[in-house]
Amino acid sequence: MPTDFEAEGLLEGLDGAAREARLELLRRMEADGVPLAELRRAVEEGRLALLPVERILTGDATITRSRLAEETGVETALLDELQRSLGLAVPGDDEPTYDERAVRVIGGIRAFMDAGIPPEAIVAVTRVLGRSMAAIAEAETDALGAAFAAREASELDIAIGWAEATRELRPLVDPLLGYVLDQHRLQLARNAVVSIGEPAGDGGATRWTAVCFADLVGFTRLGEQIRPDELGDIASRLEAIAAAVATGPIRLVKLIGDAAMLVSPDADALVEGALTLIDAADAEGEQFPQLRCGLAAGEALRRSADWYGRPVNLASRLTGIARPGSALATEQLRDACEAGWNWSFAGKRPVRGLRGDLPLFRVRRNGG
Repeated sequence: MPTDFEAEGLLEGLDGAAREARLELLRRMEADGVPLAELRRAVEEGRLALLPVERILTGDATITRSRLAEETGVETALLDELQRSLGLAVPGDDEPTYDERAVRVIGGIRAFMDAGIPPEAIVAVTRVLGRSMAAIAEAETDALGAAFAAREASELDIAIGWAEATRELRPLVDPLLGYVLDQHRLQLARNAVVSIGEPAGDGGATRWTAVCFADLVGFTRLGEQIRPDELGDIASRLEAIAAAVATGPIRLVKLIGDAAMLVSPDADALVEGALTLIDAADAEGEQFPQLRCGLAAGEALRRSADWYGRPVNLASRLTGIARPGSALATEQLRDACEAGWNWSFAGKRPVRGLRGDLPLFRVRRNGG
């Protein structure tokens, strides 16, 4: 027999279209097997419209933290650290939070540990993963929220529409994430292998090139303070600035979120391009992040419109050392320049992936 939701107090304070929308949503949820106690709790907590999408995304969450540790062989302390590194709240010991997917995922982490990968390395990877997934989920949520807000959707419209959109997006977005991840794996593998030594069988396919990475300072932190569409505007503006600089011998290779990569067979042209980029970012005003540039030169491999090798790795890593609003270069890049730039020794610095300290040089225009 259908529940009398009015008698249960679940329609209190509503009338007209809002009351009818709530009643229809309650009926649908009951027909879908949601217990009355759960419906009442959702109404009291103001999250009734969330129930349909919760049922899609949470699965059958019947596994507690202690049971997950027992089934996977991963200690609860590490489970908690992994949970926090993913940006998720740590549940109580006996709170049924996990489902069978969690068992499979944590079981996979146990296999990584058994293969010799230290827990701290796994936590570092999950921390990056958590930040990335949170940004993707936030972008999806903002897009859906804006769509529903624009048409003044009812509680029923939001509940059913959001669930349907989630159900449709998952099989589209999830394979996309896997594809993009594999493409980035391929790029990084090429960089790593070419950096170690010239690949066998390439027949001298590497060539000398100058490489510049221009990185937006504080872009990740900025993403926590402004809306995704505003962040997207900044990234689009960086693309436009970089494209404007990519003339003559300079080529814009790609944009990677908050960074632009440029290459040139002419070291002087690339230095001019890097300093122009920095000036252009400054001219955007206080709301636009400063740029910092890393420049390197040497033998690199060109494949599928991209570049790989030691100078690519060096230029990218120097952006993490350069001061905001400055350009930092390797000795090889400096020595390849013929124009009268203002060079200053920035000291010998350790660079990730290299043995020993690397002499670095800050470059400015004369009079700058």
